[in-house]
Amino acid sequence: VLRHTRFGLHVYALGGNGAAANANGVNTRRVEFLVYVIVGFFCGLGSFLLAARLNSAEAVAGIGLELDVIAAVVIGGTSLFGGVGGVVGTVIGALLIGVLRNGLVLLNVSPFIQQIVIGVILVLAVAFDQYAAARRRA
Repeated sequence: VLRHTRFGLHVYALGGNGAAANANGVNTRRVEFLVYVIVGFFCGLGSFLLAARLNSAEAVAGIGLELDVIAAVVIGGTSLFGGVGGVVGTVIGALLIGVLRNGLVLLNVSPFIQQIVIGVILVLAVAFDQYAAARRRA
């Protein structure tokens, strides 16, 4: 959908530069609204699956997963500054973070140290992304 439809191209354009997308005739309010609707749907689906997995529904069930999600997306090749990224890379990033998290648990690494390790990997991924973007511009 993102790479082969008009809506997907509009999403990339909006993520890259909303003002430029609007100037080029993209209905940015509509695209942004639809993106939020789609994200909300998948958030609800993910919450449903987590509740089914845990056999309970708690308001704090997903606390602390934000860092893992952001790290997975950035490791998957999505730029924090918009306009670049894809679903396949995000899935690969999520698998890498899952394997890393599981390996750290199996090695009996403290949860606090796990957060530090994931954070350092996230910082390195963003630094690499910025370095690669600077080389592309030059």
